[in-house]
Amino acid sequence: MWAGLGLALVLCLLPGGWAESQRCQEPPEWRIGEESPMLNSRGSVAVVALLQDLRVKLENEGLVNISYVVVNHQSPHSQKKFHLLQESVSDHIAVYQQEDHQADVWTTLNGNKDDFLIYDRCGRLVYHLGLPYSFLSFQYVEEAIKIAYCENKCGNCSYTVFSSSSAYANNHSRNHVG
Repeated sequence: MWAGLGLALVLCLLPGGWAESQRCQEPPEWRIGEESPMLNSRGSVAVVALLQDLRVKLENEGLVNISYVVVNHQSPHSQKKFHLLQESVSDHIAVYQQEDHQADVWTTLNGNKDDFLIYDRCGRLVYHLGLPYSFLSFQYVEEAIKIAYCENKCGNCSYTVFSSSSAYANNHSRNHVG
């Protein structure tokens, strides 16, 4: 119980781990070609990542209806390696290559390499985790996703919420205070 509470508190107090001024705000509008991934993910928790995923692990724990999006960098070097990025992630994860003539999504989102931006079901930013907090060997990203999934950090959302009767919600509430 205390480990989970400590991790939740650390996530709330991370210096520079996410932008306080952006918390609970809808993201700036961004597109990949004609598609708007954030609009397409309304109604589910959205994880915008610049690397690989936790999808299978979280689904095995009962967290479903999470939309995963990976946005490749706009640089020519990154564009040349786009196919390697696509091959390195699951077929269930949308991987986007930015177009040269469009505004850079990373700049629009105030993001950097290896950042994770985690939004609630209403599209409001719950966490923006950067290095070193985005290393997947730590629990910060996973816990941030679980908090966005199970809690209303940014207030109520009109989209369907996670059922409190599920096994994950019951385990989560037993392991976290408040």
